[in-house]
Amino acid sequence: MKFTVAIDGPAAAGKGTLSKRVAEAFGFAHLDTGLLYRATGAKVLEGADPVAAARALAPEDTAREDLRTSQVAQAASRVAAIAEVRAALVQFQRDFARREGGAVLDGRDIGTVICPDAEVKLFVTASDAVRAERRYLELSGKGQDVSREGVLRDLQERDARDSQRDAAPMTAADDAVLIDTSDLSIEDAVAEAVAHIKAKL
Repeated sequence: MKFTVAIDGPAAAGKGTLSKRVAEAFGFAHLDTGLLYRATGAKVLEGADPVAAARALAPEDTAREDLRTSQVAQAASRVAAIAEVRAALVQFQRDFARREGGAVLDGRDIGTVICPDAEVKLFVTASDAVRAERRYLELSGKGQDVSREGVLRDLQERDARDSQRDAAPMTAADDAVLIDTSDLSIEDAVAEAVAHIKAKL
């Protein structure tokens, strides 16, 4: 069986956690496509050419321990705005999406560009304040030296770059179901997503 669930949304909206839980619930494979861009960004921070880094990306590159820093997140957003980088990573994602047994992909352009024919499309969002607080707690909990104001500013800059870029801007697909997690527990958000998917299976 080939069945694709596309989950898009801005940073810290909860789409990563939601995607993992949904994949577990249905026994589907899961791909955090943001890690592809983070891994490429990390290589660029080390001096690599963005397009060459994307073309040479290997699965093990997405397992690096340093991909969750704010510096890598900003680098990921910058390389994601390069059309040639996106093109290099598109086929990897499309092949994953149509694997046997079902797949969940989360990112920013899955439902619009990578998998426009996905059986289920979800757009997960939350208010800027809620997202910034979640990300601040995540980063400070890992010992990173961050401030709430700085995290909010980084998120808003990244949102603007991701939604305004020419190549595959972040936007909800016309047929995507919106899930606002600002006031939802993760259990409630997962239950809502699972219900939408069951209705399509």
